[in-house]
Amino acid sequence: MKKYAFIVLNYEKFWDRLCGQNRAGKANHAFVRRGKVGPLSTKLLFFYVTHPRKDIRGFADFVERKTDDAQTLWESFGHESLLGSYDEYQKFLLGKNQATFVRFENLKEFAKPVSSKTWARIIEKERIPQGGM
Repeated sequence: MKKYAFIVLNYEKFWDRLCGQNRAGKANHAFVRRGKVGPLSTKLLFFYVTHPRKDIRGFADFVERKTDDAQTLWESFGHESLLGSYDEYQKFLLGKNQATFVRFENLKEFAKPVSSKTWARIIEKERIPQGGM
């Protein structure tokens, strides 16, 4: 079975920051994950905002997943992340030495978010796993 999309979980404050950067003209983005996680190969990323609304807010074209030493990744791709500084990045990683940057482009916001109940029917699952899917 081929997989064409991956659902990325995001907090509302990070989604809002990402959309603000996108509206300001930033073309390339990276979603930061702790450890070695995330899609290896897919075509699309869908963004699920976990709290408080629990809905799918948008999508983007997947570019690649980069996994490496946290400092090396920050030096290469930190400018693409929505984190404002290396210090904020370190706090986000909670002391992890390995990180993943899920790189993407062409971020689009849905005019009307898709509810988690509707999305669950589309993907034929009761709920979206905490690590994405």
